[in-house]
Amino acid sequence: MDNQVVPVLVKGVMPTSGGCAVFLGNDEKTFVIYMDPSIGEAIQRAVDGEASPRPMTHDLMLTLLDGLEAEVERVVINEVDNGTFHARLIVSMENELGQKIIELDARPSDSIVLALASGKPLYVTRQVLDAVDDMTQILAKILDQDS
Repeated sequence: MDNQVVPVLVKGVMPTSGGCAVFLGNDEKTFVIYMDPSIGEAIQRAVDGEASPRPMTHDLMLTLLDGLEAEVERVVINEVDNGTFHARLIVSMENELGQKIIELDARPSDSIVLALASGKPLYVTRQVLDAVDDMTQILAKILDQDS
């Protein structure tokens, strides 16, 4: 199996009738992941560098990781199945016993917030990028309407 990864950025966060659309991509392709509106808002705040008015679950997770002297290394969106995306959250920890790296299954929405809030990179596997529809033109039209 090809497990090559490609870096992506959050290119836009748009409210939808049922939640939120988060556009991810690079110069090659843009794709969309739909999620709960509260997570979409958290992603937008992280993109804008704004703190949430009250600590959110991802804030708690980052505080917990910090307390354990661990940190998010990166996020990889590694699978898509009938429009449902899956991600891996890679966390590292170093102490007197050495370095440990763990991979956790996680929702892409939560993982994206954690990566953005900690300034860590987002990746997508080549397999996922090849499987998703290119939404670059649709995002451009939406952004043109908003300006």
